[in-house]
Amino acid sequence: MYAGAFLGPFGGGITAAMLPELGATYGVTPATAAASITSYLLPFAGLMLVSGTLGERWGRRRAVVIGYVVYAVAALAAVVAPTFELFLAARVVQGAANAFTTPLLLAAVGATAAPGRLGRALGWFGSLQSAGHTSAPLLGGLAAEVDWRWAFVGVAVSSAVLAVVGIPHTDPGPRTGLAAALRSAVRPEVLRLGLVAAVGWGLVAGLAFLVALRLEDAFAVSAGTRGLVLTALGVVGLLSARLVGGAVDRIGPRRTVLIGTALGAFVVAGAGLAPAVGLIAAIWALGGLAGQLLLVGVNSIVLAPGRENAGGAMSVVQAVRFSGMALAPAVITPIYRTDPLAAFLVPALLVAVVVPLALPRPNRPRVEDGAVAE
Repeated sequence: MYAGAFLGPFGGGITAAMLPELGATYGVTPATAAASITSYLLPFAGLMLVSGTLGERWGRRRAVVIGYVVYAVAALAAVVAPTFELFLAARVVQGAANAFTTPLLLAAVGATAAPGRLGRALGWFGSLQSAGHTSAPLLGGLAAEVDWRWAFVGVAVSSAVLAVVGIPHTDPGPRTGLAAALRSAVRPEVLRLGLVAAVGWGLVAGLAFLVALRLEDAFAVSAGTRGLVLTALGVVGLLSARLVGGAVDRIGPRRTVLIGTALGAFVVAGAGLAPAVGLIAAIWALGGLAGQLLLVGVNSIVLAPGRENAGGAMSVVQAVRFSGMALAPAVITPIYRTDPLAAFLVPALLVAVVVPLALPRPNRPRVEDGAVAE
């Protein structure tokens, strides 16, 4: 399950460092080749609204295994695609297949975690996801030095192996009708948790483009140095996720989210106010810790024992989260063009205010005749 956590974001970001080579192969510009990232993320985010619920109805193990098989076939289709349009179609299928693995893997982790250790299990899952995000450009770029197609061969082989291995049988009991199952996933509490993830993660880690713009405009930093600064967030997220999971088990997921919120607001504001590149890099690295505090905390709340349609709820939260990341550039870039500092302070304020307000409060037990009622 942890290997699957790595594979999804790795496959999504693997083309980021090979855009010139892709463009040369298909006779398009590197900017046009960047559509290989969008074509993966759009179906991934869109289908996640329903993929978890559908997977719960079909059976978690069956849905995940089929998702891995389709992912492998799509990766091989990308290897042999004769035109850029067919290559993009293969990426669309890859993104769609990933939508049927990530939320169900999270639900399976929640179902198999030992009592009192859910945070640690989700911390490891988050750590492997960060590893996939961080290593994809590096390994994809190294493969492109020889032939970019080898990167997709590796993805296909890995996905096929995971399909053979499968996941533990963690399927819940008989499911209700599809409409009822979808209603159980799209509850106000779940949507609020999705908003927390969208604002908390999307306006912290999702502002990497904004940090890159400031580094270039204010300090004339080269592309290589910008990439190095931005990578720091992923590295710290990778190293801290396991510790964050332990913190969730000790102090509770809600407090963890609130701590991540305070740190995230500081990171965003600090990245806009810091007067030196080194200080920006140090502050931005803390964003990896803030992001893990937010995400592992939110995932722990979603997967708390007794959650009906856990896979469906998780897929809704993840869909809203990635939608927030997708909207961040469109919303924040116009502010940056008007006032660069405001482009950092406005998101910092939104994180500090919206997340605590949107975060659901824990259900309190009812007290009857001096005893706690279940």
